[in-house]
Parts: sequence; structure tokens; C-alpha cells
Amino acid sequence: MSAISESWELSRQRFVDTITGLSDEQYRWRLHDKALSIGEMAIHVAGVEFSFGCQLLDKALNEDEQRIRSAATDGVLNDLPFPFKPNEITGALVSESLARAKSLLNPLMSDPTEAVLGREVKSVIGPLITGQGALARLSFHPAYHLGQAYLIKSSPGFPK
Repeated sequence: MSAISESWELSRQRFVDTITGLSDEQYRWRLHDKALSIGEMAIHVAGVEFSFGCQLLDKALNEDEQRIRSAATDGVLNDLPFPFKPNEITGALVSESLARAKSLLNPLMSDPTEAVLGREVKSVIGPLITGQGALARLSFHPAYHLGQAYLIKSSPGFPK
């Protein structure tokens, strides 16, 4: 297991542990109008994983996976609407999105080939990066949102 894999598994599991068991109302709650809900944030994490994973594996995504992948940018890094309406954000969708993305990434994280590490891919924030850079970004991305989810959960007005 590589250091990147260990970091990804740790940060991702802590993120998942922090958001697991929320009600649909809690997954949909917004701190303010321009903030992502915890559910949107989780689907965004899965979307970034799909974005890098399909590029690194040169894998076509099905329609459902493509919709999750678009959550990497739409409504987050651009002015397009988030690809899922609030009433679609449920614990089941969050769990399924994260599980499917993890299934795609597990082999990449645990034993990336030299070809994968050297492949050039487009980052969701724009620049071209190597597969090594993509895996490094993936290793800390869930932890970034873990802090946000914690703040949202501890905010006044968060549904109990």
C-alpha cells in the first residue's frame, strides 16, 4: 500500500464516518444559499473521484456515473446548476455515489502502474496534471470537505 493510498483511505473514511447516518433533511440542509449541502458535497467528492478515475483508466462512464462526475464542477466550480435537485439528495444516493467511486479508485490507489502515474489528465480546477498529481489531490480532497461537513453539522439551525 502506498502512502497516497493510506492518506486517501484515512481521509475518505473519516469523511464518510462524519456524514454517515444523517437524515435526508440533514443531507440537504444549507448553511447559506451559496454553500453546498453535505449531500451535495459528498456527491461532489465522488464526482472528482470519477473524473480522475475515468481519465486515468481511460474508462467510459455510464449515464448515472457521468451525472455524478459532473458534480465535480457543476454548481461547485462553475455557474451551472448542481446536477442533482435537492429532493434527489438522499442518504441512499450519497452512499451509492461514494461506494461506486471508491470501487473505481481502489485499484488505482492501491497499486498504480507507471503508465497511470505518468498519464496526463485534466484537473477539475483546470490545469493538466500527471496521474501522480491526481492521486495526490484525491488523497486529501475528502479531508478538505470533512472540515466543512463538521462545521455545517455544528452550525446553529442544523436539523436535529
